[in-house]
Amino acid sequence: MQANNSLTLQGNSHARLLISESQRGADMFYATGFRAPDDFVYLEHDGQKILLLHDLEIDRGRREASVDQVISWSLVAKEAGEELQHQPSEAEVIAFFIKKRGISHLEVPATFSLSLGRSLEALECFVETREGLFFPERALKKPQEIEWLRRASQITEVGMERAIEILRKSRIGKNNALKWSGKLLTSERLRHEVEGAIYRAGGIPAGDSIIAGGLQACDPHERGHGILHAHQLIILDLFPRDAQSGYYGDLTRTVVRGKASEHHHHLWKTCLEGQQLAFNKIKPKASGKKIDEAVRQFFTQLGYPTEQKEGRWSGFFHGTGHGLGLELHEEPRFGKAMLKSGHVFTIEPGLYIPGLGGVRHEDVITVTPSGYQLLSHFPKILEI
Repeated sequence: MQANNSLTLQGNSHARLLISESQRGADMFYATGFRAPDDFVYLEHDGQKILLLHDLEIDRGRREASVDQVISWSLVAKEAGEELQHQPSEAEVIAFFIKKRGISHLEVPATFSLSLGRSLEALECFVETREGLFFPERALKKPQEIEWLRRASQITEVGMERAIEILRKSRIGKNNALKWSGKLLTSERLRHEVEGAIYRAGGIPAGDSIIAGGLQACDPHERGHGILHAHQLIILDLFPRDAQSGYYGDLTRTVVRGKASEHHHHLWKTCLEGQQLAFNKIKPKASGKKIDEAVRQFFTQLGYPTEQKEGRWSGFFHGTGHGLGLELHEEPRFGKAMLKSGHVFTIEPGLYIPGLGGVRHEDVITVTPSGYQLLSHFPKILEI
């Protein structure tokens, strides 16, 4: 298997091949619009999109898939077996299917199975990998995709509203432990309630939404566990999928149930100003790297340098944002991107100070010809 960054399909002997499930296989779902939990075959050849499906899925595939042709795996396997005069392997069925169409060279994604690739090459189907996006057009969202992302953001906001509602109704008990509905309020309980609300709103909960309070919030990807407490920063980061479209939402808010300290206020406000600084610089041809550097420099000037203290990171030590779409983190990477109209990113600077806590503000934007447009609109409040 050879890597190729610039392979283009040439003549009838070249084709593009995907073998993947499509529940989480973003490229396969993008190409076909068809959801299936097990791997299936997608071939793009001579302007035609063809699926090779097992009998379990073939009728549904013919109804739902946005392709030109759906072919039965069992029929191809039978024909291959008759020609080869033995029970064919998976690779032999795929190679038979491909070679019958006069195809000898295949472009596959960089994540393609090395074992299967070698098996296909042994059967004279030569495989070359495309680095980066297999479908480069995924980087620039079409108007319909923007609407799907907007709906995903709305579903995410339903979950955030449930989190705020429960925190607001919680009581402050002994040792500032929060209680709700007669029991101690833990990250796990609140996560369960939030993800239930997302599900009822038409979303697919992440299952590992971040609800991290106190010093747990100093680790950006700490899910959060145990009892939540009053007068501490709590990071709420929700990232479900819209069950209908498959597109992701992503939203973070940081709150305090009770009274925030002066240090909490300063950290929260500084992080918010850093996010606004990033917003103000977003436009076509802007450099994501330069925006990232500007935010980091701003935080340093306000007293929050990015540094290691006693083996732990302090300050702003992740990127300003990431691409969002059919994957939670997808190309283009914000820090390496030259922004274009149609890009969709999260903008989520964060500040994490060991001994004090963490703050992150996150919203979803799309780059427009004149700047940007927010796709998420949930209010930002500190004390509840």
